[in-house]
Amino acid sequence: MSTFTIFLALIVVVAFLLIVVIMVQNPKGGGLSSSFGGGGTQQLGGVQKTTDFLDKSTWTLATIMVILILVSNVTINRGTGSAESKVLDPNAISQPVIPAAPAQTDNNTATDSVK
Repeated sequence: MSTFTIFLALIVVVAFLLIVVIMVQNPKGGGLSSSFGGGGTQQLGGVQKTTDFLDKSTWTLATIMVILILVSNVTINRGTGSAESKVLDPNAISQPVIPAAPAQTDNNTATDSVK
């Protein structure tokens, strides 16, 4: 198993966790925090603490995903350089292509035979 495959698996796991954390949040501030306690005076963790946790976990997972993507770029197997363009190769010097001149026809022989 290559290191790129490991990074790819980690990126998929972090992306799934990020989706779950974002889906749990409610855009109007309810979300998971409103389901704890049902609006009574006793709330598990409190509304503000749950929102802070979800907000921090979203930013943390997003940061981890960006870092994993950038590090995985280094581990990509580039292979050999044979598939690269010859335009970028400084050793490949080519001669300019000059189109062939059109063939000259002798008009004098054609007109002489008609006369």
